[in-house]
Amino acid sequence: MIVSYNRQCCATPLVLGSHCLFPNVPVVSQKLSRSKSLVSKSSMQSNDSSVQDMGPDAKMGVVAYQGVPGAYSELAASQACPGYETLPCEQFDIAFESLSQWAADKAVLPVENSLGGSIHAVYDLLHKYKLHIVGETFVAVDHCLLALPGVEKKDIRKVLSHPQALAQTQEYTRKMGVIRQEYDDTAGAAKMIAECQLKDCAAIASIRASELYGLNVLDRGIQDTKGNITRFVVLSRDPTMALGTQPSDEYKTSIVFSLNEGPGVLFKALSVFALRDISLTKIESRPLRASPLLSADFSDNEAKGSFGFNYLFYIDFIGGLHDENAKNALRNLDEYAKFIRVIGSYPRDLDH
Repeated sequence: MIVSYNRQCCATPLVLGSHCLFPNVPVVSQKLSRSKSLVSKSSMQSNDSSVQDMGPDAKMGVVAYQGVPGAYSELAASQACPGYETLPCEQFDIAFESLSQWAADKAVLPVENSLGGSIHAVYDLLHKYKLHIVGETFVAVDHCLLALPGVEKKDIRKVLSHPQALAQTQEYTRKMGVIRQEYDDTAGAAKMIAECQLKDCAAIASIRASELYGLNVLDRGIQDTKGNITRFVVLSRDPTMALGTQPSDEYKTSIVFSLNEGPGVLFKALSVFALRDISLTKIESRPLRASPLLSADFSDNEAKGSFGFNYLFYIDFIGGLHDENAKNALRNLDEYAKFIRVIGSYPRDLDH
């Protein structure tokens, strides 16, 4: 049984046809009244003299992530942005907002998991916030069963964790015969058990969460399938552009687009990559919330007549925009698309 718990430098725009693929980043006011933690653009910028004065412990910047210290997202943020100070955020949208409002220099967020699939909330926010993907990193998920010191596995009546972690350990917890309770994030569940001294509860979280919150590791590697990898993307306010001398296959490009109506239009859109031997690594569709229905009559507040659903398509492909082959594919795609935006063209993570 599952119960839920709610806790208290800019590049020149690339234009294809009528579509601006790298829209200019909107100007953000330096006076941000929303939160005292949000700092102005000018305070984030550095000049040559300030860089020279940085000591050995100085941070390169701030990177936002969703969760609390000990979350897998914190590991991803530190892995993708070494030398940056980490900024924990309660929700995905707060991490996006922190970057947009200059409280952070980068944000690292999960987009897909080898077992759980796509993180739809993040894809929707990628469209809402006009930020840019400038990198990626992969994190191997090693789930642990954590409890207070002195608590044994037989004492556990309830297991708390993020919904995806619960899904990834479903067979393990089923054999335990416990109640599975959803929580905002894995490390947050561990933190709450430690703070509230819940002796009949365990958390599914990382080994680092056990160290941070003083919990014992009752079992390790409890995911039902061992090939549990999460892909994270690194976001920035400005896009990154590759040099023409860099191998295109060491880059990945992420785009979002919507299509004109017509028979076979999705096939035609995908064929622009196949005809050029460009490998797709990801395709995802999400509802176009601003206009979710095609050809619908909404008289009397009801959809009448024949209509279909309107979608945005997200695609990742191997290749950088410094490669003429990739640029030609996007020019060809422009013939079938109502809208195209390049979310980012960035180095692939080939080390993890």
